[in-house]
Amino acid sequence: MKRYAFIDVHNTDSTTQQMLGFVVDWTKLIDYLKYKKSCSEIIFYTGIDIGDEETAKEFDELAKIGTCIVKSKPIFSYKNKDKTLGVKCVNCGTENVYTINTGYNKKANCDVELSVDVIEKSASEVELFIFTGDGDFEYLIRKALEKGVDRVYICSYAGKKIRAGITVSRFSTKLKGLIAEKSDKVFYVSLKDIKEKIKKTLPTV
Repeated sequence: MKRYAFIDVHNTDSTTQQMLGFVVDWTKLIDYLKYKKSCSEIIFYTGIDIGDEETAKEFDELAKIGTCIVKSKPIFSYKNKDKTLGVKCVNCGTENVYTINTGYNKKANCDVELSVDVIEKSASEVELFIFTGDGDFEYLIRKALEKGVDRVYICSYAGKKIRAGITVSRFSTKLKGLIAEKSDKVFYVSLKDIKEKIKKTLPTV
């Protein structure tokens, strides 16, 4: 049985920080996957800000580890569409239109690279560990199963948090449905359960 791991870095990192309150130590994660789960290849997919030398160096070092491959892209910023808001004056009835600047978002989408690599590795006597909570990968996992993959482990966090009265989740309902439908082939691995094995030890202030 061959095992491969595919790590959506941004999704995994934001899930652990926003939902579970810890930072992933990627070297510890590699050790966990290599020695505890017997993964023969571990691939990271990440965006790196132009000029962020610290992060670039961190992933350069990871790429030197034998079983590890890093596939990165520069992060680019794009302008969100501004919104217009009409406000009517209560005194004169005149409607004033205001433009609201919604700011910028950053993006470095590696979904295509991850998807191609998963399909290339998919075969019988293969198990996949996919680190993401993104529902866009539900179709990919179905295709991997069609190619004969024995098992797929979706590694994320399906819990919820309440923020400012809004329920927040980082785990797609599509993936939940897939796990329920393919319960003999697709399994959920909670990042909370492996927290102590993969969390970064931060310096105390």
